[in-house]
Formats: sequence, structure tokens, C-alpha cells
Amino acid sequence: MADILVLRAIRGRARTLNLNGKRLQRVPGAVGNLSQLTCLHLKNNSLCQLPGEVRALSNLTMLNLGNNQFAKVPEELKYLTSLQILHLFGNRITEIPPCVFDGLQNLKSLNLNNNLIENLPAEIQKLQGLENLSINHNCLQDIPKELCVLQNLSELRFGNNRLVTLPEQIGLLSNLKELHIYRNHLIGLPEGLCRLRKLKILDVAGNQIQAFPSRMHEIPLQELYCEENPLLQKEPVSAIQDGEMLSLKEIAARHILSHLQDGSSLSLQEQIKCHPDARRLLSNRNTCAMCGKWFLDMWLECVKFVDVKKKMKTSNNIQLLPVKILLCSYQCFNQRHSDIFGVAVQ
Repeated sequence: MADILVLRAIRGRARTLNLNGKRLQRVPGAVGNLSQLTCLHLKNNSLCQLPGEVRALSNLTMLNLGNNQFAKVPEELKYLTSLQILHLFGNRITEIPPCVFDGLQNLKSLNLNNNLIENLPAEIQKLQGLENLSINHNCLQDIPKELCVLQNLSELRFGNNRLVTLPEQIGLLSNLKELHIYRNHLIGLPEGLCRLRKLKILDVAGNQIQAFPSRMHEIPLQELYCEENPLLQKEPVSAIQDGEMLSLKEIAARHILSHLQDGSSLSLQEQIKCHPDARRLLSNRNTCAMCGKWFLDMWLECVKFVDVKKKMKTSNNIQLLPVKILLCSYQCFNQRHSDIFGVAVQ
């Protein structure tokens, strides 16, 4: 039956071919003669590979391979240079050959939902035209930082995976509007997230987040979903000690940072420029929310509760959102404002 449909499509110089649900175990090789084809539907079959003839489909812009039996992303896809939409959901994919991305610079939407993918190759950065990436219900353990160079991404979906952290570089996705990372194992969100000034929807429900990044309230969110997270509550905590035992590294770093912050030592600035390792180390400084001084290692983590109810739609009508506040010393902790709360260690 499928061969007959392909022959009819060849005679009619068809631009669309629908072979959904035909119980196919192979794709008829004759599809290679459909040079004018722009849309090919192969959903709901039993396919586990593609024939080499698909390389001839140079005008194909949409390919649906959802609900088949692929164990890896077919390498033949790299020859479909006009492809814009690719569906590979509902397969058994565990492997993505890095070479697949070589010819997919025009790809805008990639759906890999409901597979068994544990890792994404760094070569995903080659998908420079990608706007929508969906990898819900997989086994992802991390997100490669190379993904964060895809400036056209507007929607990212990583729900129901095994993510523990997000890369700090996620803040480079300047056009991101929706980020869905529900049902993972996230224990926190990177400060880089606060650089996403076009982000409208953030879904982090069902993780292990206690507090949000310190500049979270600066993101122009319209919707925030954070139910089923152990968010911190307002419970005042007093300091057990009054002084610090700083490491020699921290003492030296704070001394240098104080001179850099007030600009009192031009010679010191010039010297640091000549030592890239020192420059890199000091660039990871933090700023005390009380005194404003720079320090190297996080000393005390507190939270401030920000009223977000009027700004955005939130799950379960959450009104006060706990955001992280960093303090450099117990002295600053004991002088903190009444709206800053310490984080108790259980």
C-alpha cells in the first residue's frame, strides 16, 4: 500500500506525502524520486532506520518520525539541509550522533520528547536557526553549555528528566521566552537565569528548589510555576557566632577586591591583567547585600521574600518568593534589614 502511495505521489509531483500509521517497517526507497517533496509524515509506524535515498529530498522542510522504533537519531538527516521541523518523539532513542547536526542549520523546531536520551552532544551548537527545542520525558542528566550559544532559541522544554543543575551560561539565551524544567532534581537555579530579560514563562514545579536567584524579581515573568518545591518560609534565625574564621585565600582576595572596588590602585589593576588565572578567580566575586563590599567565597546565604503576586501569575497563588541574598560576614548578618532572613542548617 505504501509503495502505491509513493508511486502516486511521484506521478503527481506531490509536495506532501502522508504515510502515518501504515505499519511500515521500512521506508520505500522510491521516496528518493520525490524531489519536490516538502512535508513527509511517517508517524505511528515501526521504523528503525531510514534508507539512503532520503538524501535526495533536498526541499524537505518538515519530517515527522514520531512514534516509531528508532534507537538513535538517523545520520541520514544531515543531508536534509532545508529541514525546518523535525519530530522524533516517542521512539527509543538513546544516541544522537554528533554528525547529524552538520547539515541542519535551517532547523527551527526539534521534538525529542518521550525517548531515553541521557546526554546531548556539544555539536548541538551547530543548530544556529533553532527556535524551539523539546526534550521532555527523557533521562537527561545535564545540559551542555554549548546549547547556550543558540541565540534564536525562544522555547526550551526539559520537563521530566534528571537534571540537578543548569549551566550558568543559560543567561546567554537572550531571546528565550519560555523555559520548562518541571519534574527534575534541581536544587537551585543559576544567577545567569536573571539575565533572561525576555523570559515570560518559567516552570520549575516538582524540583528541590529552596530559594531563587537574588535578581529573580528583575525577570519580566508573566507566569511562574513552582509548586512542589521545598521553598523556604519566613522563620527568623539568629547568628550563633559573631566572628569569622576566613581562609588565607579569602583574606588576600578581599584585600585585593577592596582596592579594585574603590579604584585606589591602578598598578594593582595592571598587574592582575597580566595574570589570567587571578583575573578569572576574582571575576567570580560576590557582592554583600548589606555593606556592598566584594568578597570571593559565599560566606552567609540568606533569603529575602519578594512580593510577586501583582507582577505575574504563580502556581497556588504564591505571593512571597524567597530569593537568595549573600552576606559577607556575621557582622553584616546581625545588622541586616528586617526583611532578610537567615537560612537555618538542619
